[in-house]
Amino acid sequence: MIHQYKLNGYNIVLDTASGSVHAVDDVAYDIIGMYEKTETAEIVRKITEKYGITEKDVLSCIDDIEKLKESKQLFCEDIYADKADMLKNKNNVIKALCLHVSHTCNLNCSYCFAGQGKYSGDRAVMSLEVGKRAIDFLIENSGDRKNLEVDFFGGEPLMNFEVVKEIVKYARSIEKDHGKNFRFTLTTNGVLLDSEVTDFCNKEMNNVVLSLDGRREVHDRFRKDYSGKGSYDVIVPKFLEFVKKRGDKSYYIRGTYTHKNTDFLNDILHMADLGFKELSMEPVVCSPEDECALTEADLPILFNQYELLAKEMLKRDREGRGFTFYHYMIDLENGPCIYKRISGCGSGTEYMAVTPWGELYPCHQFVGDEKYSMGNLWDGVTNTELREKFRKCNAYSRSECQDCWAKLYCSGGCAANAYHASGDIGKVYEYGCKLFKKRMECAIMMQVDKVLSGEKND
Repeated sequence: MIHQYKLNGYNIVLDTASGSVHAVDDVAYDIIGMYEKTETAEIVRKITEKYGITEKDVLSCIDDIEKLKESKQLFCEDIYADKADMLKNKNNVIKALCLHVSHTCNLNCSYCFAGQGKYSGDRAVMSLEVGKRAIDFLIENSGDRKNLEVDFFGGEPLMNFEVVKEIVKYARSIEKDHGKNFRFTLTTNGVLLDSEVTDFCNKEMNNVVLSLDGRREVHDRFRKDYSGKGSYDVIVPKFLEFVKKRGDKSYYIRGTYTHKNTDFLNDILHMADLGFKELSMEPVVCSPEDECALTEADLPILFNQYELLAKEMLKRDREGRGFTFYHYMIDLENGPCIYKRISGCGSGTEYMAVTPWGELYPCHQFVGDEKYSMGNLWDGVTNTELREKFRKCNAYSRSECQDCWAKLYCSGGCAANAYHASGDIGKVYEYGCKLFKKRMECAIMMQVDKVLSGEKND
C-alpha cells in the first residue's frame, strides 16, 4: 500500500509496509499513482501528452519504480498482519503505572474529562500505603524488564505532594535490590508549583507535563479556579521559572484546543514566544453536545493550522529559534520497532492506572467506569477477560484500519478515545484519525524538507 500527497511544494510517496519515504518530481508522482492499475502503454500515452516528454523518459521512470519495488521500498507486501495477535501474547509483564495520587483539583476546568479530577466519584488522595503497594506490584509484575515507568497524575497530584515524595523515596530505596530503574513523570496545572517542587522534580522526574492552553484569553476561558478566576497569570511565571531551572531535562507544555480556538497555531506560537521549547497541543475529546466540542466544519481549519505550524517550525528552525511539537517528533530511520508499531500503547496489558484506593483500570481515561475495573493492587488483574480484549487491540484488529496508510504510525489508535466516541474499544475515533493522519503528513514533510534542505546546503 502506498500513500501520496503534496505539501509545502513536495510530492511525497509513502510505502506503508516498508516505511520508505520518497520525494519525487511531478512525472514520477503521477506514474506511481497509475503504476498498479494502468497498462504501461496507457501510462506512456498519458504522461507524454501531459508533460511533453519522450516515451524513453517515461519508460526510464517506470524502470526506476520497478527497481524500488524489487528492493521492497515501494509497493512492498505487508507481512505483519498475521503476526499482530502473536506479539502481545508473550506474557503479562506490566511496565508502567499511572498513579492517581489525587482525585481532587484546585482548578475547575469545564472541559475536564475527569470531572474536575473526581472521575465521577468521591474526592480522595492516595495514601502512602497504597503508593508503596503500587511500587511493589509493578516490580512483582515486571518480569525481567529493567526500566519501569510511573506517572503521577490527578486531578492535581501536587495536592498530595508529600505522598508523591515518599513514593519516589521508597522506589529509589528498593530499585537496585530488584535490578530495576524507575522513571517518573508528573503532570501538573502549576498552581502549587514552587521552589521545593521544582527542585524535587529536577532531581527525580524524567519528564514533567505542564498544562497551559496558550494565550491568556484562551487559557482562562476554561481553566478557572473555583471562584471563576482564570489561572494564566498565576501559572505562567511559575512555568517560566520552572523551565529555566529545568536545564536540559525533559518537559512538555501541554495544551488543549477546542471549538473555541480552532486557530490553535496562535496559541502554540504564543507559548513558543514566551520561551517554551517543548510543546504539545491536543484536541479536546468530549461529548458532541458540549460547547467546546470540535465539529466537522472545524476540520479544514484544523488541517490548515497543522500545515501552517509545520511550515512555521521549519522557518524558525532555520532562524535558530526552533521548538519541538510532540506530534511532529518522528524518527524515520530509527523509529519504534515493528512490535511497537503493531501492538500500540499497551493500555490494559503493559500499562494500567491506579486509583487512590488501589483499583486497577486500563488507563487514566477509563478510571471511574466500573465496567473497566480490572482488579486491584493486592489481588492483581482479576478481570482477565477484559485484559484479553485489550490484548487484541492492535494496528490490524480494527476493520476501519485495514486499508489505512497510517496504521503503522498510530498502531490502531487510542482505545479510550475509540470507546468514548463509539462505545467500543474495538472501533476507532474517526475524527481523531483524520487529525492524526494530517499530523503525520506534516511531520513526514518536515523530515523530507530537512533532508533536502541539507543536501542543498551541502
